[in-house]
Amino acid sequence: MNPRFFALMLLLNLTCSCTIFRSIRYWTPDIDEFNAFPQAIIQSGEEKFQFPVVLDSIIVYRRVKDPVNDTIWVSIDKFLYRSSTTAYLIIRNDTIVFEQYYRGYDRSKISTFFSVTKSVTSLLVGIAIDEGYIKSIQDSVIHYIPEFKKGDPRFKKLTIEHLLNMQAGLHFNENYSNPFNHMAQLFYGRNSLGSLKKLKFEHNPGERYEYNSATTAILGIVLERAVKRPYAEYLEEKVWKPLGMEYDASLSLDDKKHRVAKSYQGLSATAIDLAKIGRLYLNGGNWNGKQIVSKEWVERSITPNIEEGHIGIKYRGYQYQWYSDGRTVRDSTGAYRFNDSISALRFAEESAGKYYKIWKREREDKSGRDWIVVNYPPQFYAFGVMGQVLYIDPEKKIIMVRLGEASYQAYNNVVNLMMALTQHYPILEEKW
Repeated sequence: MNPRFFALMLLLNLTCSCTIFRSIRYWTPDIDEFNAFPQAIIQSGEEKFQFPVVLDSIIVYRRVKDPVNDTIWVSIDKFLYRSSTTAYLIIRNDTIVFEQYYRGYDRSKISTFFSVTKSVTSLLVGIAIDEGYIKSIQDSVIHYIPEFKKGDPRFKKLTIEHLLNMQAGLHFNENYSNPFNHMAQLFYGRNSLGSLKKLKFEHNPGERYEYNSATTAILGIVLERAVKRPYAEYLEEKVWKPLGMEYDASLSLDDKKHRVAKSYQGLSATAIDLAKIGRLYLNGGNWNGKQIVSKEWVERSITPNIEEGHIGIKYRGYQYQWYSDGRTVRDSTGAYRFNDSISALRFAEESAGKYYKIWKREREDKSGRDWIVVNYPPQFYAFGVMGQVLYIDPEKKIIMVRLGEASYQAYNNVVNLMMALTQHYPILEEKW
């Protein structure tokens, strides 16, 4: 090691905040991020649920940029191998039809889910409401975290529902790599609550959708205060053991002293056990005859949040920490941009489904903006950075899990693959 670099790191360790040192040491998130933080272990129970397995080779239709032939048949296995994927599962009608692991991973090896954790946090909040620990999603956050009374006055207007729908209005920069940004302070810091208390508001709570991890970090603290036990302990008792998870999981904490759960990104577990969360939601919160979370909570979680007039910034097909699978609607010629909102709405009424939104989008030549129609079909998913995905299609009874590392382009390819696997390709209909 370069002596100057060693001296610099030593100086940083001695004189700078722990946040900066952690940020420089780990720099960007990785799927083995659990090595960077203290962990709370979530133990599996004696009874293990296992999906039946009927493996089959699946071929997908994929477009590639080729001057001679722009379409080729590509095996899903080969595609995933080249896309930084570590685990991929396809479960249809409660049966595993595809299960592969790459880059040294296997069924038993855990990795960090990142923001898929947010959807699990929502599940626990739903259970806490069912059990009466939380009276209502309209409860004020200050009721559970009185420390916020000394912060920005708008904390007094913040409710649990605002947190669930990413409508807190907090000024928060979702950037891991800059050690001075909010995300780095929260992610690498050793006092989550201390960091959150300092946040200011950019908008009033409830005004608009704006994704940021601070909202779920606060939601996790509300949960722990409400149930009066650690997040990991509650998850183990209410979900991990009842669902027959096959392997232990772990949850990152801010540090050994405060032990606040990283409820926004800190859950690490296996792909096969994550699929069981998907099965729970696919079955309306019911697990083999036992209602783990109310059917009403699941329905709220998977019904797209859309304004009545289909235009606005308050909702974006994101609700209770779950994404609805928004897809741009095209006409018969493939066109999808409209010069004005009236034309877009007219087209949407004729061509889109029940849930749709009209969005302004900048033109590719930067000459102005057009309007597009985004339809929200029944498919929904949980998503984490670098392409950690739990994808559920309630119509075809399909659950898919993808874990791994990926560039932005590779992530897009993986999500496009998931969408393709739930659409009506003849080869898939033939196989299934």
